[in-house]
Amino acid sequence: MRRPSSRRDAIIREMGLGPVWRLRSAGGEADDQSTAVAEMPSPAAPPVDAAANPPSAPMRSAPAGGDAAWHRERAPRTEIAHSGSATRAEPVRPAAGMPDPGRLERIAALEWDALEADIRNCRACVLCEQRKQAVPGVGDREADWMLVGEGPGREEDQRGEPFVGQAGRLLDNMLAALALQRGANVYIANAVKCRPPHNRTPEAAEIGSCLPYLERQIELVKPRLLLALGRPAAQALLNTEISISRARGRIFDYKGIPVVVSYHPAYLLRNPQDKGKAWADLCFARKVMQQGG
Repeated sequence: MRRPSSRRDAIIREMGLGPVWRLRSAGGEADDQSTAVAEMPSPAAPPVDAAANPPSAPMRSAPAGGDAAWHRERAPRTEIAHSGSATRAEPVRPAAGMPDPGRLERIAALEWDALEADIRNCRACVLCEQRKQAVPGVGDREADWMLVGEGPGREEDQRGEPFVGQAGRLLDNMLAALALQRGANVYIANAVKCRPPHNRTPEAAEIGSCLPYLERQIELVKPRLLLALGRPAAQALLNTEISISRARGRIFDYKGIPVVVSYHPAYLLRNPQDKGKAWADLCFARKVMQQGG
């Protein structure tokens, strides 16, 4: 079989089928029987010649609900490596948007430090491609109040902390009016952990990819109340279409935890006439907290 050229390797990578691995002997030279592999359908299947087989149909995006079965559709690719005469298979981290079998179960068992490390290294959706850094969350890990926003903006992406800049200062002032402050009985997170390009609204598949992280954060914090700031945050928590204007003043439920919906501080900066409504929402949330305690 003719050995694949470097030019063909580059084309295969550009088509999204790379990286391409060659089976090498212990001496480091390409084995005469080596074959360029684009995918391994199963351990029992013979190697596939990437040049003789066109790329498969595009992979569908992850569902918003984080369906575990979807994540198990394909096995992870492996790199064939050699150490002396022994051959071993080393797992390769999936590329952006590729399914990661067992991801949901793994995230559900992570504790704080491992969870935040996993978030910072996540490549489950395309948002990882343009981020400077992921933004896990910040605050009291045993807080009664948990605030959930939409996603990181430009400053959050640079600093690695949610709700900084003008929107963060407004949120801090809102919390101070309730005698609260970030880091003291308050935990803050976002529905998506990486900045959407140009601060666009995160897509349903992107929220779905990040949802296991948010769910695990809620499980670890065990808040007495969840405050959803903005429509994407509310939809992530409640798994339904939400109109902020219609949801205000109502108590929703997330696995037994009351949820109150209000405006995102960034929206309030653009629409200062609604700051009074946001203050009313905070007072309503405080009342719900007092009644629940």
